[in-house]
Amino acid sequence: MFIAFDSQGVALGWHQVAPLGRKGPTKEDLDAAVRQIISKSVASDEVLDIFAAAGMDRPDISILSDEFLAEVRGMPHRNLALEVLRKLLRDEIKSRSRKNLVQSRSFADMLDKTIKKYWNRSIDAAEVISELVKLAKEMREARQRGESLGLTEDEEAFYETLEVNDSAVAILGDQALCAIARELVDTVRRNVTIDWTVKESVRAKLRVMVKKILKKHGYPPDKQAQAIETVLKQAELLCVDWAA
Repeated sequence: MFIAFDSQGVALGWHQVAPLGRKGPTKEDLDAAVRQIISKSVASDEVLDIFAAAGMDRPDISILSDEFLAEVRGMPHRNLALEVLRKLLRDEIKSRSRKNLVQSRSFADMLDKTIKKYWNRSIDAAEVISELVKLAKEMREARQRGESLGLTEDEEAFYETLEVNDSAVAILGDQALCAIARELVDTVRRNVTIDWTVKESVRAKLRVMVKKILKKHGYPPDKQAQAIETVLKQAELLCVDWAA
């Protein structure tokens, strides 16, 4: 078995044809081929090349199945499996960063820490793959959580800005936090303009509005300042679409 490349150096996948004059490639040949695939993928930042080399269709992480994750985990070459997962997760985080500030930052930090542990040899290839599979599942569950709460994508993004995992905030309960998120979306949407981010008067007005909403719903006073700033940063991600 060996890995074939096209005229542009793109990996075409695994092939069962042995080179002439010997029974098949050595382990060193295969490892070198895998390193070549990873090197080309990193250099070109092309996720699709990695999936083609692994003989897989690129999945949508929003419907990422346990079967797919098991398939990746069971790949015979762990460094290729690692690269498949790393690039899949990084691509999804980049996509979420356009819509959901808190989620994308949190998952980016988790991915970075996991990969650093591997490069620092704190964990081996099998362990880092297990951690990345776990992270993929957490990302899938995060998307499903918003749906289960009956929140739109925009409402879910503002819900995340409320530090919902903090014990002092969590005591409000999902019903109250979802109500805050919905009111924030409605209020911010009605008061943003394309150039609002450069107008301090508009930002000041929004700060006051957001603070009133948080206070009305009993949001912890000592958490309000941070929540307000995070809400405004989240609004900046969405305001272009809203103001169009």
